[in-house]
Amino acid sequence: MTANDLRSLDLLVLFDDHHETFSTHTSPEATAMTRITLNIFDVTPLRAVAIATVLFLAFTPLAAQDFSKGLAAAQAGDYATALQEWTPLANQGDASAQYNLGQMYRVGQGVLQDHEEAARWYRLAADQGDAIAQYNLGLSYDQGQGVLQDYAEAVKWYRLAADQGDAPAQHNLGNHYFYGQGVLQDYAEAVKWYRLAADQGVAAAQTNLGNQYLNGQGVLQDNAEAVKWYRLAADQGVAAAQTNLGFMYQTGQGVLQDYAEAVRWYRLAADQGFAAAQSNLGSMYYNAEGVLQDYVESARWYQLAAEQGNAPAHYMLGYMHRLGQGIIQDNAMAHMWHNIAAANGNEVSGVFRDSIAEGMTQQAIEQAQAMARDCMSSGYQNCGY
Repeated sequence: MTANDLRSLDLLVLFDDHHETFSTHTSPEATAMTRITLNIFDVTPLRAVAIATVLFLAFTPLAAQDFSKGLAAAQAGDYATALQEWTPLANQGDASAQYNLGQMYRVGQGVLQDHEEAARWYRLAADQGDAIAQYNLGLSYDQGQGVLQDYAEAVKWYRLAADQGDAPAQHNLGNHYFYGQGVLQDYAEAVKWYRLAADQGVAAAQTNLGNQYLNGQGVLQDNAEAVKWYRLAADQGVAAAQTNLGFMYQTGQGVLQDYAEAVRWYRLAADQGFAAAQSNLGSMYYNAEGVLQDYVESARWYQLAAEQGNAPAHYMLGYMHRLGQGIIQDNAMAHMWHNIAAANGNEVSGVFRDSIAEGMTQQAIEQAQAMARDCMSSGYQNCGY
């Protein structure tokens, strides 16, 4: 078995972010709106975060004072007072108050969580040209929260915000062009929007722009350019980019091959719990690439990745249990992991499973099959004896 048999690379890592804070664009004297990142790797398109530009709103001194009272209360965790201060302003048409009420209803702060009410307030602010409200209304349509899921409508609102320079909207608009959701699939257009967001420092966009260069989608294939964008995102701590940068060093694509550097980037991502990096770090220890060969350490990283459903790790745990490398030799455990890997599409694991079964009793085979069922039904948390 070679290192190439063990490597995995998630080229389109899916990432989600919401804007969790209340906006502070209350007057021309305000500095900027802030956003807090909630990073969730899941099956929704990648989200990103950036500092928004200042919106200069026409407040009367009294209205500005009332808004400031609400903002101070919200920042202190007194959402009831914030609601009391902002509701009259929102009803009078103040976009900042409307947006913030939308946030309160989306999160359930000071009110019962109500996505429909959140979308209603976002829409009122968005119709006045508030870019962040336009983004959040687009996100509501993207995820089907408070409104029927409608990708075309999501694209409409993302585009309005993106045209104002809103980086998260630019990034999400790029995703819709990449996947062909609500628009015709267009890799060149996806690259355009990813680049606009990436140039504003959005790490998720930098990661996806690196993917486009690696795969030659919408741009000429260019490994060195892929490395450039992965590095920018990796330096911001994005585990997906760290993993992909590690892979580039491991395979010598766009950079001189450097196993030690690959290990360094894999470890940074693996320490964040990123399954692909944990699996790849296991392969480095298995193959003595950039580190001393250590089957025990290899098995440890594969186990962590396997518990997150990583298919290459399932295969390797079966392989190592069969040979007793770094873990106890155990045909039932080897059968279990290969059975799981085969169920997830690894044909070689199916061959290994059947080969192992030839040396097992029928009772032991049934036990291994039961363990595989329990493992998969528990989300890979209850795997083994």
